Amino acid sequence: MTVLDIPREGALGLLSLGALVYRLDPGVVPFRKATECKIHVSGGEFNVAANLANCFGIPTGIASAMVDYPIGDLIAERVRAMGVQPFYKRFEHNGLTGPNMATIYSDRGFGVRPPVVFYNRANEAAATLKPGDFDWKAIFARGVRWFHSGGIFAALSVTTGELIIEAMQAAKAAGAVVSFDLNFREKLWHTWGGADRAIGVLRRILTNVDVLVGANEEDLHQRFGVEDFHALREQFPEVRVLASTAREVHSANRHTWSASVWINGETYSTPKCELDVYDRVGSGDGFAAGFFYGLLSGESPEDALKLGWAHGALLTTFPGDTTMATLDQVRAFAKGGSASIQR
Repeated sequence: MTVLDIPREGALGLLSLGALVYRLDPGVVPFRKATECKIHVSGGEFNVAANLANCFGIPTGIASAMVDYPIGDLIAERVRAMGVQPFYKRFEHNGLTGPNMATIYSDRGFGVRPPVVFYNRANEAAATLKPGDFDWKAIFARGVRWFHSGGIFAALSVTTGELIIEAMQAAKAAGAVVSFDLNFREKLWHTWGGADRAIGVLRRILTNVDVLVGANEEDLHQRFGVEDFHALREQFPEVRVLASTAREVHSANRHTWSASVWINGETYSTPKCELDVYDRVGSGDGFAAGFFYGLLSGESPEDALKLGWAHGALLTTFPGDTTMATLDQVRAFAKGGSASIQR
């Protein structure tokens, strides 16, 4: 594939920039009736790096905020456990009000009852990150093949989008491929600017993006006023690859899953598969990680798409936001494997 000039070597296959968070998960019990929760470490940008490192064996890093208190210690331990190299701006906690690592609350729903997600991002350390907080020249001098960020981090404050742009420009100067997950979260943008402010920030970001994921045609129409991928490229000619998933939700536990990619003037699509969903959170990041792995490994566009589709599907079968799959499982599913017992 020649549409992307991916560096062949680098100390890091991928570097992500984004917020690290922890998700409290009471399972199928609604929060108002919950008596206990599982703790999952997450963050849309981190999930991609964690999946690439843990399942696909690609060395990755995360640039983020880290608060020095027990919750920060818990999150940092999980980052290490997933094999991701951290680049932290550290903050001291005042013992009372912060700054904090953000909390996400998300039950799983069940059947006709959908999952419910809400946030507590009060005084979040990551929202204060700004241009100048990271020495990008030194980081990229190590050798970084791919840089990734996303719309969730862009939505946190007036400075996080500017930091993404600064990092993307440094990545471009170093020869890295740049990707962005649109991941539009209206609740987050609403707190400081709303949809109009969001579009302005996202437009500036997309002028630096090679690979855009998480944007289906409905998103493109609502956010950028275009009808399809070809029209988007007229506005943002730097974007050379567009990939997205499609999900038909029949119940909280039963989804129809597929994916497509526009690349090099061609559109590729996966088959549809029926998913029995255990935990849907993070499946889009699972798709992105598998797709990026395919491109980083020199797979054809069609095979890279299938790897992303397969990994995203498998991720819905595990608790938590990051992968528990093996590369063999992903490749088997991408080739049409089944759920028959493995002996």
